[in-house]
Amino acid sequence: MLIPSIDLMGGKIVQLVQGRKKALEFDDFDAWVARFKKYPLVQLIDLDAALGTGDNVALVREAARQLPCQVGGGIRSLEAVQAALAAGAQRVILGSALFAEDKLDRDSAERIANAVGSHRLVFALDAIGGRVVIHGWRKQTAVSPLQMIQALEPFCGAFLYTHVDTEGLLRGFPLEVIRPLREATARQLIAAGGIRAQREIDDLHAIGVDAVVGMAIYQGLLPA
Repeated sequence: MLIPSIDLMGGKIVQLVQGRKKALEFDDFDAWVARFKKYPLVQLIDLDAALGTGDNVALVREAARQLPCQVGGGIRSLEAVQAALAAGAQRVILGSALFAEDKLDRDSAERIANAVGSHRLVFALDAIGGRVVIHGWRKQTAVSPLQMIQALEPFCGAFLYTHVDTEGLLRGFPLEVIRPLREATARQLIAAGGIRAQREIDDLHAIGVDAVVGMAIYQGLLPA
């Protein structure tokens, strides 16, 4: 399954390279929302909230009203999870909320899952150099994506692995990185980071992995 991504910053849809350099920016929010209505799932990320520089709550709420969304970005508490679900999100993406002092916080994951249901949660495995990064990809932990899966699988419905090393670069996604993660979990597994062609989406599908795509869609390399 192809899952298009809407990344929000400063009230606009953007695409960043490795979470830092802005490469694309679009003002036509409604037009993109309309184009994505044919998809069974859309990923919606509030980058300002993730970075702690503000938020795009109104746009998140509007997109979630019109589209089946999994929503992420700066959601670091049970209350924030509940607010996102109340705003219309089908699922909520959690990353930094699963850590305490740079170590996995299994108790927090269990508490949130018990409160809203594990099927409503997607746990983010954002990685640079094989280690999970948090706080808007600005802080690296000592935890590997595999360790995170092994510790937290009971408390989510899906894992989202983002290969930050190739994110936004359109150089292709390294299939060899996702294979051991696919073997380690029975949960839905979603891959992101550098996907540029339908062939890659097909190769991921063949091993039971869904694909989040942003840059390739906005640059017209894949149809929206």
